[in-house]
Amino acid sequence: MVDVEKAPDAGPREEPVRRADAEGCLAVAVRIPVRIVVLVLVVPVRMVWDALVVVGRFLRDTVLRPVGRALGWLGRALFVWPLVALWRYGVVPLAKGVAWLGNVLLVVPAVWLYQWVLTPAGHVLARFLTAVGAVLAAIGRGLYAVLAAVGRGLSVGLAWLARYLLVVPGTWLYRWVLTPLGHALALCGKGLAWCCGQVARGVGLVVTGVGFVLYWTVRVLLVLPALAAWRWVLVPVGRALAVVGREVADAVGHAWRIAGHVSRAVGRFLGTLLRWTVVEPVRWVYRSVLTPVGHAVRDAVLRPLAEAGRGAGRAVRQALASARLSVRQARADVRRMLFGEPAERQPVDRREPSGAEARTLGSSTTALTKD
Repeated sequence: MVDVEKAPDAGPREEPVRRADAEGCLAVAVRIPVRIVVLVLVVPVRMVWDALVVVGRFLRDTVLRPVGRALGWLGRALFVWPLVALWRYGVVPLAKGVAWLGNVLLVVPAVWLYQWVLTPAGHVLARFLTAVGAVLAAIGRGLYAVLAAVGRGLSVGLAWLARYLLVVPGTWLYRWVLTPLGHALALCGKGLAWCCGQVARGVGLVVTGVGFVLYWTVRVLLVLPALAAWRWVLVPVGRALAVVGREVADAVGHAWRIAGHVSRAVGRFLGTLLRWTVVEPVRWVYRSVLTPVGHAVRDAVLRPLAEAGRGAGRAVRQALASARLSVRQARADVRRMLFGEPAERQPVDRREPSGAEARTLGSSTTALTKD
């Protein structure tokens, strides 16, 4: 017997979830050739770059830094030190002299003039102006009282005239002329506004219809073709270019790192070769030949010369010290013969009590009451 019953519906089929790191066939097809080409092109560039870096560091350490230090010392010797000496021994003493001269010629006479001429004259003038101010204040108070009385009378009269010549006629004109005229103008304005509203509504309908037609025309002729070109042409081409660009960037990064390893290996080989062909022989010559010779020259020649130089320096210093002492004694003898012995200084009584006269813990008196 044939089973004619329908199988139960399994429900809607779920679409497989795409992995975030899934790559298309275009990326896989482009990756290997691009990486090979970029590696061939980048390795020479990286090796040249590393060589230029090494040469630049060597030039910086052996040429540029010593030249810069020499130029700095030369600049200080030619510009800084002369300017400092000029400032210290020329400008500063000259400025002090000018300041002293200005103080003597300007400040001192100005202070004397201010203290003995301007200050007394100012005091006299201040007293005179105080007296004049008191007189003028009294006169002003009287004039103020007179003018205040006159002003109050004039204000009362002007207020009465303004009330009956301006306020009362103006109130009558506003109530019986301007108010009815304003009501009539308001009614006319309402009618005119209703007419303008009807006209504007008709114009709006016409503009809406024209805009609807123009909208669909522009949409059919411009927007829909542009949208189709964007969706079916530009977006796929852009995605393909993005995949190619990403692969090229990744290939350049991988090639640059591989070229760095290759360049480092070549550099280590060249460094090892240079070490065993140049550095080690030079080190052996310095350690085995030049160092013993230098020690022998130091012990046999330089140290005796240094001891002899130090002995000569000590002898010269002793001779100079004895010469200075002799000159000082001769100068003292000449001063004593010309001016005689200097007078001895008289001892000055101290105001504070001495140690023996001061108060102690065992005494019952103080230094001020003790006889």
